[in-house]
Amino acid sequence: MAYDNDDVTGPTSDAADGPQPRPQSLLLAFFGNHVLEEGDLYVYSGSIIEVLGRVGVGEQAVRSTLTRMVNRGLLRRRREGRRMHFGLTAQAERVLVDGGTRIWKQGAVNDEWDGSWTLLAFSLPDSWKRQRHELRSRLAWSGFGALYSGLWIAPGQVDVSTEVTELGLAEHVKIFHGAAGVATDIGQMVRDTWDLESIAARYRAFDGRWTAAPVEADPLGTRLRLVSEWLDTIRTDPRLPAGHLPPDWPARSAQETFHRIAEQTQLPAQEMARELLETTAVR
Repeated sequence: MAYDNDDVTGPTSDAADGPQPRPQSLLLAFFGNHVLEEGDLYVYSGSIIEVLGRVGVGEQAVRSTLTRMVNRGLLRRRREGRRMHFGLTAQAERVLVDGGTRIWKQGAVNDEWDGSWTLLAFSLPDSWKRQRHELRSRLAWSGFGALYSGLWIAPGQVDVSTEVTELGLAEHVKIFHGAAGVATDIGQMVRDTWDLESIAARYRAFDGRWTAAPVEADPLGTRLRLVSEWLDTIRTDPRLPAGHLPPDWPARSAQETFHRIAEQTQLPAQEMARELLETTAVR
């Protein structure tokens, strides 16, 4: 599951003036960076408002987003005196661990493809528009593309059984694993199934915004935007086999830029967070 399925505005010239991630995406990046590995920790809402203000999110937007995330089962809320604190639910922890795996372990470049494919076929009643949208969103995040309207494919062995079960669609979905026949032009199939031009454009835009972005002034805010924008970029990328992509595929360069700035900001951002955040542990 992605951190956030909301869209962002279109890219502009640099990181400071680039796409503005949605508040929920930034909040999840915040909790993933500074809360996830700390155990049962709650953060004072005023601290969250101060940190999100560094990336241009106003107080009212933060408060309303926190409330929505509580209602969606992503955050827990507890009051201490007149102060409200927020912590992660088990569902949010799963979301963040999944996003962290996608960012830090899998990466954006697939050089290790074993030639296998996962095929998922589904047939839903015409009236099930919401279920169809949710299934397609989950499949897209998991690396699937629509080969045909009811047949989606993804490179490698991809397990989406949990997602299908959570949506209550197990009886309507069939999943297979296999290899393409020798008569199949895999490169053409990839081009027909995924919008390579759009995916490549997102990588180039990210790389162009962040290559010369200043990070020293506010490493905490910079890192929140960086991680949120990078996840938004890679969530549309199914990690297609590198050998079947154009030779100038921009994902590798964009990923190098991401890791360079992530490394530069990691320790300074942690130090700033320790100074700014007011937290309380579960007792």
